[in-house]
Amino acid sequence: MLETSARLLRLLSLFQGRKYWSGTDLADRLEVTSRTLRRDVDKLRTLGYPIHSTSGVEGGYQLGAGSTMPPLLLDDQEAVAVALGLQCAATGAIEGVEEASVRALAKIEQILPPRLGRRVAALQAVIVTLAGGQSSVNARTLSTIAAACRDQETLRFRYRDHAGVASARSVEPHRLVNTGRRWYLVAWDTDREDWRTFRVDRIQPRLINGTPFTPREPPARDLAAYVARGVWYAPPCRARIKLFAAAEVAAERWPPSSGLIEPIDKQSCFFEVGSSSFESLAAYLASLEVDFEVTEPPELVDHVRRLASRLSRAAGAP
Repeated sequence: MLETSARLLRLLSLFQGRKYWSGTDLADRLEVTSRTLRRDVDKLRTLGYPIHSTSGVEGGYQLGAGSTMPPLLLDDQEAVAVALGLQCAATGAIEGVEEASVRALAKIEQILPPRLGRRVAALQAVIVTLAGGQSSVNARTLSTIAAACRDQETLRFRYRDHAGVASARSVEPHRLVNTGRRWYLVAWDTDREDWRTFRVDRIQPRLINGTPFTPREPPARDLAAYVARGVWYAPPCRARIKLFAAAEVAAERWPPSSGLIEPIDKQSCFFEVGSSSFESLAAYLASLEVDFEVTEPPELVDHVRRLASRLSRAAGAP
């Protein structure tokens, strides 16, 4: 009986890890006959798990969605990842899930084995969330967009741009991209007949799903870099700075969302960066803790000189 129960748990874990299994693959994984596999599947069905099956040479099994949420089986790494993810969600990065995240985290921590509990506690102790460092997004909006990307359905919504101007948009959603600070939707704008990047926190919560569409070739292979380029290009004040550091070193220190890095030689690289003002851009460059050279635009050169003079006076330099 104990062996059968352990096998059922193993079978359930396999179902939850992959959408579809052939009968042969499942029997081989469990090291049982096809007859024993069918009996085990029937036992899971009696416990309320909606397992669909197809017959024939290509027959197999698939765990469907039921009327209630079934228990999930997680391995060690998955359990730690879920606990840390719930902690981040509880800080408010996604609006509307904070309270539920706290409750779920309490349940996870209650059943974690001591060895995993110590790992989670150690990681939680060194994670610090910067207040106001992220733009919160509505959880329902995020899940609706993700479902539309998955099901390849058009979306219609109201969007507010950086100037606060609202407009109606109809798009073919492709992917959601998270830069660590914000969520972005990469989608084909059907009215403008071009790819567009939308900040999710500027999308009004009421979204309308439309008709299915045939997915297009994405605008880039690396969508994270594609979004980063758009984020850099959007600010009105932009500059191309020479950093006296190797491109590999710069890429390790600053994420793609902060600017674009282009190697020059083994000791230097170009850094294309933007900001809402040249004054804030000069202050940002001063915080890079690496030598740099600014030649243009003239406005940024003036702000860097004024900032350098002010810092020299603050340090008591003659």
